[in-house]
Amino acid sequence: MEDTNKKIQVRRIFDSISHRYDFLNHFLSAGIDFYWRKKAIKLSKMNKDSVLLDLACGTGDFAITAKNSGVQKIFGGDLSFKMLSLFGKKVDWINGKMLETVAEHLPFHSNSFSNITVAFGVRNFYDIPSAFTEFHRVLVNQGKATVLEFRLPENKIVRNFYMFYFNKILPLIGRIISKDQEAYTYLPESVGEFDKKVDIVKIFTECGFAKVNKHSLTFGLVQVVIAEK
Repeated sequence: MEDTNKKIQVRRIFDSISHRYDFLNHFLSAGIDFYWRKKAIKLSKMNKDSVLLDLACGTGDFAITAKNSGVQKIFGGDLSFKMLSLFGKKVDWINGKMLETVAEHLPFHSNSFSNITVAFGVRNFYDIPSAFTEFHRVLVNQGKATVLEFRLPENKIVRNFYMFYFNKILPLIGRIISKDQEAYTYLPESVGEFDKKVDIVKIFTECGFAKVNKHSLTFGLVQVVIAEK
C-alpha cells in the first residue's frame, strides 16, 4: 500500500507542476542545472553510438542535453503523462520513443541500452533496489547507469545555507509560482530524507554492478553516480 501511495503522490505532484517545471528548475537553480546535466553526460562518456534510456525524464532536459552532445538513439520514460506530453511538444524526435512507466518494472528486453540516465528522480522511486536491478537487466555488458541527484553538503556553512534555501525559500517561491501547496514541500523534504537513508553507491553494488564511481559537483550540492555493468 505504501508503494502505491507513493506512486500516486509522485504522479499527482508532477502532473500538477508540469506546466511550470522547466521555469522553476532553471530559476531556482540559477541556471546551474544546465551545467550539471552537461557534466553528467561528459562523465558518462556517451557518444553517437550510445543507446540511451532517460528515466524520470520529465520534460526532457537531460535527454535533450544528451542529444545536443551527439547521442542519436534516445528513449524516455516517466510516471507523469503530463510531463511526457510537454517533452513531446519541445522536440519531435522523441515522439514514438517515450512511454509512461515506473523504473521498477521496465517494459524493455534485456540488454537493450548502453546507457540509462536519471536526473533528480531516484529519490521518487518507490523501490530503489528493484529499479537498479531492472537497470542492470536492460543494460548491455559494460553499459552505464548515470544518476544525477541532490545531496546534503558536508561543509557546514554550505550545508546551512542549502538547508535554509531548500526549506524556506524554495517552498515559498514554488508555491507562489506553481500554486501547489504540497509539491515544493515534498521536494525539499524528499532530498533530506533521501540523503540520510539512501547510499546510491552501495545499492548499485548490491544490485550487481561491477564498477561504481561518485562525483561531487558545486560544493557538494549535487552528486553524479555512474554504475557500470
